[in-house]
Amino acid sequence: MNAIPAKGPLLTGKAWSAFIIALIIVCAVAPLLNLWVPQGSVFHMSDYAVALLGKSMCYAIAALAMDLIWGYTGILSLGHGVFFALGGYVMGMYLMRQIGRDGNYKSDLPDFMVFLDWKTLPWHWTFSDSFIATLLLIVLVPGVVAFVFGFFAFRSRIKGVYFSIITQAMTFAAMLLFFRNETGFGGNNGFTDFKRILGMPVATPSMRMFIFVLTGLTLLGFFLFARWLVGSKFGRVLQAIRDAETRVMFSGYNPIGYKLTIWTISAIMCGIAGALYVPQVGIINPGEMSPANSIEIAIWAAVGGRATLIGPIVGAFIVNGAKSWLTVAYPEFWLYFLGLLFIGVTLFLPDGVVGLVNKLRKRDKT
Repeated sequence: MNAIPAKGPLLTGKAWSAFIIALIIVCAVAPLLNLWVPQGSVFHMSDYAVALLGKSMCYAIAALAMDLIWGYTGILSLGHGVFFALGGYVMGMYLMRQIGRDGNYKSDLPDFMVFLDWKTLPWHWTFSDSFIATLLLIVLVPGVVAFVFGFFAFRSRIKGVYFSIITQAMTFAAMLLFFRNETGFGGNNGFTDFKRILGMPVATPSMRMFIFVLTGLTLLGFFLFARWLVGSKFGRVLQAIRDAETRVMFSGYNPIGYKLTIWTISAIMCGIAGALYVPQVGIINPGEMSPANSIEIAIWAAVGGRATLIGPIVGAFIVNGAKSWLTVAYPEFWLYFLGLLFIGVTLFLPDGVVGLVNKLRKRDKT
């Protein structure tokens, strides 16, 4: 009988070095270049760059969550955008309550409610003025929605393309629901014009940098968590489910519990990413739930390289960096580029950018 291989370190020596460098850049270098280096200097990091990198780090968290469910468990979700948006809406509700009477209508109710002639807050806004409750709901709302959806989907043994189609239908239905004014989520305009968070102005450079650093630390923390998770016994079972679910069942494991757990964890990660995204971009609307956004999350993971953890993070930065440039230079061709990129990676780079780099390294060694 072959012995079970010993569990390796969380990160190799080189990986720890890269991790510490990333930590220093997020916590020290970026704040220094943005807040202390004069704007006229070539080394100054502009507010636009801070916002762009902050958004990309939020997207990277979502891509990392996708890698756990798709790369390591073999379940392609085309609905993770809904969990991202749910976390964003929970944060957006809190930020709307923080506006107070500084809105256009000088009312305790959000402006869109006054415009619609609402007299009281809906029941689901009950705890929106509490920051602690908001933090809990950022985790609970996407987590509970994912758990309920996954419970019925996995118990029904829905797999493969059928599961992907159902998840896309879920996010499309959620988008249509949030577009309706009577649901109390701002309709097609969503939430915007945020002014404060924890009583402090949200648009100041120092607050923007604080949220940037918090986002970076969250991304690095989730990366370490994901590394630990996939290296544990739980992670090995997930990979076995991906490769041969029937054999896992014959070995005495129940795949449903494992799939439901990682599905819920992945959704919570997306929800937290969405909550960090909203105060940095200053808006949340039903467009974040569009099926195209969920497909983009899968594209980030595919471009970077599935089942690598670092790959989806790299993919999120590459694709969104290209998107920021192309939507300005060639806005009418952006979607064509995205489609061609996904097709090209699928046909010629099945292991993504990270897989290509690893192959080149091995070739150089030989």
